[in-house]
Amino acid sequence: MKPRHRSTPQGEHRAVLLQEVLAALEPQPGQVVVDCTVGWAGHAAELLSRVGPQGRLVGFDLDADNLIHAKERLAAIGHPFTVHHANFAGLANVIGAEGVSAVDCLLADLGMSSMQVDDADRGFSYVRDGPLDMRMDRSRGRTASEVLATISEEELRQALHEIGDEPEADKIARAIVAARPNGPWQRTTDLARLIMEATQATSWRLHPKRNKWVLHPAARTFQALRILVNREMANLQQLLRLLPSILNPGGRAAIISFHSGEDRLVKAAFRDGLRAGTYQAISDEPVRAGWNERTENPRSRSAKLRWAKRG
Repeated sequence: MKPRHRSTPQGEHRAVLLQEVLAALEPQPGQVVVDCTVGWAGHAAELLSRVGPQGRLVGFDLDADNLIHAKERLAAIGHPFTVHHANFAGLANVIGAEGVSAVDCLLADLGMSSMQVDDADRGFSYVRDGPLDMRMDRSRGRTASEVLATISEEELRQALHEIGDEPEADKIARAIVAARPNGPWQRTTDLARLIMEATQATSWRLHPKRNKWVLHPAARTFQALRILVNREMANLQQLLRLLPSILNPGGRAAIISFHSGEDRLVKAAFRDGLRAGTYQAISDEPVRAGWNERTENPRSRSAKLRWAKRG
């Protein structure tokens, strides 16, 4: 049977930290807002509603499939918006072409969406069998399978350690490279099984006891591989460089990260900007999801929101 998108109503695709994002950005009627990762428009719809008919929203997403749903949801609101199948690293050129010199609010919800994980065809999930793809934009770039076929053991070990914070990076990299003579990695569950065997974690359970979650043994490897495939760290670095020049004075930015390396980049950029006077205020600590949201929406458990206000 062919894997499919989960067919739940739009409202069930919860936007992570929605109320916290709105509190950080404070969108006002007539403002121009940018959603760098529009997804199915969970955040974007609320932002567009608040800027009203005199405001405007510009959305970006690398995943063309997401934009189909986003356009429908945003069109129903009836306020001006545009969405682009594009990398947010190039947003300055896109908004410039639309006649926008600077914006009032900017949001970037990094990483992958629950819809992408639910679709086994995308290859993001270590528990759903599918082709080992992991590309956000399936029209270009190398798949995860192709990356694993050529990357050296040392490069892979370094990526797992530095990007994935994987304590078993040596064992996993060695096992992946050693298995190459058997053919290229093609399926997500085959890779996940090898990782579990390499780390001797075949007895893993998500909930070993009440109110306790344990990360899947393959989670960090899949995350690191996805970040490599999509050049996510480089894209974030470019966004952070551009950000001061595309925010109006007093404009606000909010960035949600799900990976410690991403959070470190955001924290450092905002801190340096505050010291230089580029930003007049930043979040002292990352904003985290409350217990109810973490229970109802597993994606929110690792979410960290940081915000900055332009000087």
